[in-house]
Amino acid sequence: MDRLELQGVAKRFGDLWVVDGVDLTLAEGEIVALLGPSGCGKTSLLRLIAGLSRPDRGRIRFGGRDLAAVPPHRRGFRMMFQEFALFPHRNVARNVAYGLEIEKRPPEAVQRRVGEMLALVGLSGYEERDVEALSGGERQRVALARSLAAEPRLLMLDEPLAALDRTLRQRLLLDLVQILRRIRVTTLFVTHDQKEAFGVADRIAVMQSGRILQIDAPEALYRRPRSAAVARFLGFSNLIPGEATASDSVRTPLGEFPVDGPHSAAPGPVILLVRPEAATIAPSHLPTPSVRVAGRVTASLFQGDTYRVAVLTQSGVSLSVILAARPTPPAVGESIHLELDPRAAVLLPAEDPL
Repeated sequence: MDRLELQGVAKRFGDLWVVDGVDLTLAEGEIVALLGPSGCGKTSLLRLIAGLSRPDRGRIRFGGRDLAAVPPHRRGFRMMFQEFALFPHRNVARNVAYGLEIEKRPPEAVQRRVGEMLALVGLSGYEERDVEALSGGERQRVALARSLAAEPRLLMLDEPLAALDRTLRQRLLLDLVQILRRIRVTTLFVTHDQKEAFGVADRIAVMQSGRILQIDAPEALYRRPRSAAVARFLGFSNLIPGEATASDSVRTPLGEFPVDGPHSAAPGPVILLVRPEAATIAPSHLPTPSVRVAGRVTASLFQGDTYRVAVLTQSGVSLSVILAARPTPPAVGESIHLELDPRAAVLLPAEDPL
């Protein structure tokens, strides 16, 4: 099988390790998102895999073959960038055909493949269009068609939607997911956007400072981040210092949270992640024991069918919670009583691994 395998891959620029001991395996046909902030090493890792840069340590294999001596053009990989990188002097069809022409495929085969790829990305009939006259979304579709035309063994997408406005980005993301699921080419999708990663990937690898902090299926990553660093990057801000007790509970400034099952911890300092959907306006009659907190609303952001509400609790802890739009939550400055569901709380180590 054509598996991509990285073992201890590292790259240094001067004194800085931009990629630092990455272990990663992609199964054939799998879509993995590399998620992390700018400068965390995502693009540097892609360049190492593509052969545009050489690792200082570690090994990269594809289909069981070590790629160290394989030049970029012999790897059968394709990269697609956020800048589109289309040829302005070529029309749509000739842009898509470029890689096929380099491979010296017969003209009839090139024409047939170009038509197939433009149909795949929803651009049939655009063959003769000038790429300079296309919208941003159309250009990105042409770039995707060109990347797929040569039937790559591995597709690498580097922030492919970052240059588009939000509405177009959301629409194109849906199309991209459908296309990738249909063709099932092994794909690495680089992004700093959590929603993009959750929407497109079979698994997500969260990167920071050149390392992979956690790799998991999207739902598992959301439900059980393994560290405060991962939780913060996923957008969680309710990280409460606490003390795990011998009785399977955690004492926090908000109160004592019951914790049981495989996610309990040995007595000692911990961090408790309280997801924003854990809160309801009291009394809510939750089916499990809840933690009740009182506070004052300091901000309220309308988000359609929900509000994101900031609450300063009486214990001095600030919480960000999501409440249903109906009934309308209290206005800024009003007092509020919340019930927090312990099932939406996650125990994390007291210190980040980095």
